[in-house]
Amino acid sequence: MSSYTASLYTRFEDYVKLTKPRVVMLIVFTAFIGMLLAQPSLAPAEVLIYGSIGIWLVAGAAAAVNCLIEQKIDAVMARTRGRPLPTGAVSVTETVLVSVFVGGLGLFLLHVFINPLTMWLTLGTFVGYAVIYTMVLKPLTPQNIVIGGASGAMPPILGWAAVTGEVTHESLLLFLIIFAWTPPHFWALALYRRDEYARAEVPMLPVTHGVAFTRLHVFLYTLILLAVSLLPFVVGMSDWLYGISALVLGLLFLFYSYRIWQSYTDAIARTTFRYSILYLSLIFLALLLDHYLIL
Repeated sequence: MSSYTASLYTRFEDYVKLTKPRVVMLIVFTAFIGMLLAQPSLAPAEVLIYGSIGIWLVAGAAAAVNCLIEQKIDAVMARTRGRPLPTGAVSVTETVLVSVFVGGLGLFLLHVFINPLTMWLTLGTFVGYAVIYTMVLKPLTPQNIVIGGASGAMPPILGWAAVTGEVTHESLLLFLIIFAWTPPHFWALALYRRDEYARAEVPMLPVTHGVAFTRLHVFLYTLILLAVSLLPFVVGMSDWLYGISALVLGLLFLFYSYRIWQSYTDAIARTTFRYSILYLSLIFLALLLDHYLIL
């Protein structure tokens, strides 16, 4: 590989990092599950492919805007100081161009190959995350995660709308699961990163209300999550396979959150944060298996 080719590859890699591919992967996964759950039979391949790509691109554009707005905060925090903007690997202009191109392409694909409703919902989600959450809620209120979680909970609705062309109560239940999951997930992270958030002057709950208050609320919101996660089974959207899975996964999450509340250490918070990511993946996988295996 020539030095010029290597330089191009490195530059492309930096652009990809701007889009937070690991975060976006979970977003697209839940959107994809929404597509697969939207009807009894498998959705057309074109919808699955173009829907996933379009949502992926717009979510990546929103992540790039988030990196742009939060570059000074990212430079302070150990978890994010290696991102392309704080290190100077990419410029502000490049970040704007990447976001406009990637986001525009994603919206175009959704409008042309899926349906206008999905395109507009995805654009609204972009605005909710990149503008309302990042620019307004996160720097101003410790409830940033609770209120801003609405945009992060939208992917299953986007996937559902891509297949059916409408938003139904079933898709709203999927939305509620992620919406209820978001606070305990991010507050677990904020607990063991609280000193960094304080230095960056980000009003996360442990910074503004203290560790004890946050520990209690991680537990309380996990209780809410457990109840919400059982709703698809309660209303008949899913069967026993999902019901048992949601109960077991939720009780394990509740166990971790109880330990945060009663016997806190940073290690427990870190373990809870990691489990929360696994939890969300597994509970949506359980929904999918229940949908296609239980007749």
